[in-house]
Amino acid sequence: MTDSVPRYTAEDIQVLEGLQAVRRRPGMYIGSTDVRGLHHLVFEVVDNSVDEALAGACDRIRVTIHANGSVTVEDNGRGIPVGIEKTTGRNTLEVVHTVLHAGGKFGGGGYKVASGLHGVGVSAVNALSAWLEVRVRYQGRLYSQRYERGVPVTEVIDHGPTEGHGTTTTFLPDTEIMRTLDYRFRTLAQRFREMAFLTRGLTIHFRDERDGSEQTFYFEGGIRSFLHYLNRHRKVLHEPFYVEGKVEDTQIEIALQYTDGYAESVFSFANNINTVDGGTHLTGFRSALTRTLNDYARAKNLLKEKDENLSGEDVREGLTAIVSVKLPEPQFESQTKAKLGNAEVAGQVASLFGEAFSKWLEEERTATNIIEKAILARRARVAARQARELVIRKSAIETDTLPGKLADCSERNPSRTELFIVEGDSAGGSAKQGRDRRFQAVLPLRGKILNVEKARMDHALNSNEIKALIQALGTGIGDQFDLSGLRYGKIIIMTDADVDGAHITTLLLTFFFRYMEPLILNGHLFLARPPLYRIATPKETYYVYTEEEKDALVAKLDGSRVTIQRYKGLGEMNPEQLWETTMDPERRSLIQLTIEDAAAADQTFDMLMGSEVPPRRKFIQTHAKEVENLDI
Repeated sequence: MTDSVPRYTAEDIQVLEGLQAVRRRPGMYIGSTDVRGLHHLVFEVVDNSVDEALAGACDRIRVTIHANGSVTVEDNGRGIPVGIEKTTGRNTLEVVHTVLHAGGKFGGGGYKVASGLHGVGVSAVNALSAWLEVRVRYQGRLYSQRYERGVPVTEVIDHGPTEGHGTTTTFLPDTEIMRTLDYRFRTLAQRFREMAFLTRGLTIHFRDERDGSEQTFYFEGGIRSFLHYLNRHRKVLHEPFYVEGKVEDTQIEIALQYTDGYAESVFSFANNINTVDGGTHLTGFRSALTRTLNDYARAKNLLKEKDENLSGEDVREGLTAIVSVKLPEPQFESQTKAKLGNAEVAGQVASLFGEAFSKWLEEERTATNIIEKAILARRARVAARQARELVIRKSAIETDTLPGKLADCSERNPSRTELFIVEGDSAGGSAKQGRDRRFQAVLPLRGKILNVEKARMDHALNSNEIKALIQALGTGIGDQFDLSGLRYGKIIIMTDADVDGAHITTLLLTFFFRYMEPLILNGHLFLARPPLYRIATPKETYYVYTEEEKDALVAKLDGSRVTIQRYKGLGEMNPEQLWETTMDPERRSLIQLTIEDAAAADQTFDMLMGSEVPPRRKFIQTHAKEVENLDI
């Protein structure tokens, strides 16, 4: 051993006691410390109240965001027990909030079904809060305790007799750890809406005291109401299919309906947790769906003997479905519960759904519409595969033959490279001249790309602009998409700050969401933020991005001779200005695209880019006052 190797002894070993581990590695427990992690803190507490509803002990939850950034979650469940916990000899209320893997969801006595199964939910929230106060109405008495950064600062206090029952938790996330307290009302509301859909008879009231926003969610129809909500702007092909039942200890609910669209919108849940990466319940559903539709098509002679079977991709075109299972001992991939792993659930779901769906197909007079749509999808799939293979064969890119005139960079390590997707040749010319050729590539687009929300993949692949994107990125598309082939670590959409630029951006985002969603999920997609104004004085030049920034700066420069230039497009900037304001990694401002809620994103793209005009008109009228910069 050389002297350069540091010594490693018993003194180097650290034991993190209590909740120190959570504060040291918060990402392991809530995923991140950005706004997604902030929302996760809220969901962990609300999940505990939903578990009371799943146990039949709660029918009302109130969630309030306060002006100071704290959050209160109140339910009318049974209340957290306050007796002495036999293992620790401490009050159970304190143990639940200060000890990891402590809770009532392990032995099966307190909860038959629960979403919070690791016992780290509320204790992790406590650890990551500047303070947390819990008030419990339990067996006719009111109790409370306060914690600061996970440490009790009071005993469990008995306040005497009280009416009712339930738990009220108020917490303020710790800004020493969490990077933001900027809760997003719409994101939280969407999740609460899902919770109410998935738990019939539960009312969730949500209020934001910062601006007075308020919503109440209650859906007697359960996931059938959820299905109607998802398809409310779509043209449907038949009445909804719905089945619920129990196989061994697993409760299963499935609702589905086909639309005339091309996108698949399937959402899976396990114990009310949105399993965004699917799992065995989704696998069982998909296999049974494909098998049952093929059996029906053969029996009705809609598929001839010489015809190949419909594939899973064929039968899922235009499908909207919700698959919800509730089981005593779910096995999730991690604390964030993205994927269900219970092997037995696949067969349970396939059995229950397959039998019920087969019977429904025989009785539903419009069932042949589903098969006819799937057969058309198969033809399109074959055409798309041929077009896709042609595109991929050409992806050994040479800039003089690429339709989009890609100006590539010299760096070949994707983690160090960026691709700017730019609107038009004028902006493309400035971007090509202003960029750093070592690691920045530029792909100008001519005009607006195809709206893929209204087109099958085979039509999309006939678009020169879309082919150029696929060739430049190197990932392939559809069932041949491979993230390991990505040629650029950052894909940056850079368009003008006007209506046309916004439209092009939305078309691009629709394409990426429908056909290359892993790019968004893995953090590769960004929006550039070019300045709206250039403000110059005899001594200094400033760039600002909003009307408010411009007004504030002009007021600050009062008394100076000020020249104001409004940029109508990127092409108005010379290459040096474009580099300085929008492309230089040291000074630019990028917006990273994320998907916090897949159902909400699916709804938004369908509403904005789909064929139904009334909901789009309503959206524009509703949000017109929010538009800051509109060129007419």
